[in-house]
Amino acid sequence: MNVQAKIAIKNSTCPHDCPSACALDIEVIDGKSIGRVRGSKQQTYTAGVVCAKVARYAERVHHPDRLMYPMRRTGPKGSGHFSRITWDEALDEIAAKFDAAERDFGAESVWPYYYAGTMGLVMRDGINRLANVKRYSRFYSTICASIAWAGFAAGTGKVAGVDPREMVKSDLIVIWGTNPVSTQVNVMTHVSRARKERGAKLAVVDIYDNDTMKQADIKILLKPGTDGAFAAGVMHVLFRDGLADRDYLAKYTDASPELEAHLATRTPEWASQICGVPAEEIEAFAHLVGETKRSFFRLGYGFTRQRNGAVQMHAALCVPTVTGAWQHEGGGAFYNNMAIWKFDKTLIEGLDAIDPTTRRLDQSKIGRILTGDTEALQSGPPVKAMLIQNTNPMTVAPEQALVRQGFARDDLFVVVHEQFLTETAMMADIVLPATMFMEHDDLYYGGGQQHISVGTKLIDAPEECRSNHDVLQGIAERLDARHRAFDMTPREIIDETLKASGRGGVDELEADIWRDIQPDFRASHYLDGFAHADGKFHFKADWSKVPVPNAGLMGAWDEMPSFPDHWAVIEQADDAHPFRLATSPSRSFLNTSFNETPSSQAREGAPTVMIHPADAAGLGIADGDAVVLGNMRGETTLTARIFDGLRRGVLIAESIFPNKSHIGGRGINMLTGGEAVAPYGGAAFHDNKVWVKKA
Repeated sequence: MNVQAKIAIKNSTCPHDCPSACALDIEVIDGKSIGRVRGSKQQTYTAGVVCAKVARYAERVHHPDRLMYPMRRTGPKGSGHFSRITWDEALDEIAAKFDAAERDFGAESVWPYYYAGTMGLVMRDGINRLANVKRYSRFYSTICASIAWAGFAAGTGKVAGVDPREMVKSDLIVIWGTNPVSTQVNVMTHVSRARKERGAKLAVVDIYDNDTMKQADIKILLKPGTDGAFAAGVMHVLFRDGLADRDYLAKYTDASPELEAHLATRTPEWASQICGVPAEEIEAFAHLVGETKRSFFRLGYGFTRQRNGAVQMHAALCVPTVTGAWQHEGGGAFYNNMAIWKFDKTLIEGLDAIDPTTRRLDQSKIGRILTGDTEALQSGPPVKAMLIQNTNPMTVAPEQALVRQGFARDDLFVVVHEQFLTETAMMADIVLPATMFMEHDDLYYGGGQQHISVGTKLIDAPEECRSNHDVLQGIAERLDARHRAFDMTPREIIDETLKASGRGGVDELEADIWRDIQPDFRASHYLDGFAHADGKFHFKADWSKVPVPNAGLMGAWDEMPSFPDHWAVIEQADDAHPFRLATSPSRSFLNTSFNETPSSQAREGAPTVMIHPADAAGLGIADGDAVVLGNMRGETTLTARIFDGLRRGVLIAESIFPNKSHIGGRGINMLTGGEAVAPYGGAAFHDNKVWVKKA
């Protein structure tokens, strides 16, 4: 007799490294497995839409290659030879190796390393508690957002902006430096409503004709790293043609007369020579934004991938400020809502146990750190042991040649807690199986929106999978690392964190499902003043004092232009490296998450690089040819895709494929540099000069 499955719809939040943090309705089948995943219609930002890769999340949860039990390496590093062991054996060995490293080289020789494979606060950030209690080397997060944070906060005084749902009230939406059709699908939900209900225009500013630009009414195609020049040219026209809101500038900003004088020589013709956009298109865009009061600037993470990214973000942000767009509903700018959350993470991270003299190692310099670079190690001891959660540095980190060399060290003990046997897990001495977000409790916020939520456990994890918190408890117990959060459940930690943050308790938040904490209209639009001490928007940036989390000034911060401008610190093409390469996100992978799911693999195929037809013809390269890209850091081989939707001299390689997917086994980050970007660090993933030749 056929028994019909019982399907219950449960609420959750997508945990992946995406600003949308989508509110989810999940089919739970017989209390044991999951079916379809949909965007919740109850939450006004998600608005019933979710990306295709998360909609098919059952492919990940129930994947046959998922890790199910602890393993110890039995062959050479990277060989994939492991044998099954018990949890007790694994945890005992980890504790013994960490103790040995501390005994022989000091506590800072152990480096807990993580990132945003989950954005849940308990499971992502709890690893810092172990580092803080044990005085291990701390972790400085630089791989994602620090560059753009600095650029935005240099203008506004904090990282927060207009309610992104206000796009539906806009008459012009400018999407700049992001491809939301592929990476933040909810943005397009609100854009579509504005176009349908108001006849709003969509302008897209980017470096190639991506899936978002294909939907645009106005397309601005830049050369990589030249957004600041374009923005300066636009603002020149705004002042010249009487489109600057001088009353707004006088009341709300710091230096409009100086700004106008600075921009006097930044003509559209000057900008065009740098950014490649024809002067007449710069003029037309300036008139469009200047004459459309309800202009909403949705600024994206592309800015945080360039050596001059902070300057470029600041320059783009200045445009709606010159026009006074902030005054109007549906006007102003948004990048991220980091400043509104105000969670007290003392319990989660063990902030009450920090020793400020303990070094903070730069995430992006992992290759240099593991190969003994004295400066990257801050003149401290070598890293001899690592616990890695929520990230895959063997594929995603810059300077892959150094990363490979570092992980291959026989004297480096590595523990990787993962869901699949990633290329980093292949280099581990101990591999531990991890839960997925539906299998544990966690606390979430949306960087690209304004909701907080609890994601509760919906199904049991398979086999012997354990959560990040469980693993940290087990290690801490064996290391005698004492902190009361190690004796609590995730739900208890969430409850106390919410109460300490003035957000009530976990029961109340769970009852709300998702809680909207967007500041009111006046606060979001800075109508009572911007967040700098003088209450002004700062056109004149003080890069030494930008109010964002940081580990001190880095890079050529003292050479950064004060006013919005083109800063020619990008990795310029030269005779030996005539092309500029950007490694933009794809639609079906998220960094290296979803690399393993069949539907994502089918859509993305093999690694390709987009080449302008004229450039390809000059090199004798045809569509589908194998080509080698290289620079002073290394080489990678992939397949040419002839594409006219970019400027000549520009190459685009979408996504981070596994190294093994590339011909020859060397991935795209072989070409990426790891030097710190001004003013507070970061990695310039989209800023690489390269040569290209037919393989």
